[in-house]
Amino acid sequence: MADVHSPEIRSYNMSKIHGKDTKAEDKVRKYLFSQGFRYRKNDRHLPGKPDIVLPKYHTVIFVNGCFWHKHEGCRYFAWPKTNVDFWYSKINKNVQRDKLTERQLVESDWKVIVVWECELKKDIFFRRMDNLIKEIQDQKNEINEVQA
Repeated sequence: MADVHSPEIRSYNMSKIHGKDTKAEDKVRKYLFSQGFRYRKNDRHLPGKPDIVLPKYHTVIFVNGCFWHKHEGCRYFAWPKTNVDFWYSKINKNVQRDKLTERQLVESDWKVIVVWECELKKDIFFRRMDNLIKEIQDQKNEINEVQA
């Protein structure tokens, strides 16, 4: 399938995509804040500068775009048809970096949670957020058990 945009428009669109404070991240942050969670954003002292850091729960959350982080099996991820070598290299480097970052955080006793952009769609948003809160609270329970 051919791109619906000219190369100039596609280039402009891609230049407007930023790596932090995305709408998806903001949506998750607002929900967590409304539920009483307090967090830090993009902590540069941690590997990968996680999107959301919950120090009290020793948990980090990455809000990943399905395209940029190769969400396998997701209908929103498809390999681009143009400049294939560039995109294959770029996306696979992102995936490798994600794995390295997760390993470093886990080795430092952080719990890592990934929320995919597709999980923030209207029909499943609240179900995913309820599950996210359970994942966070499970980590807090594990910390309390270790300290007891």
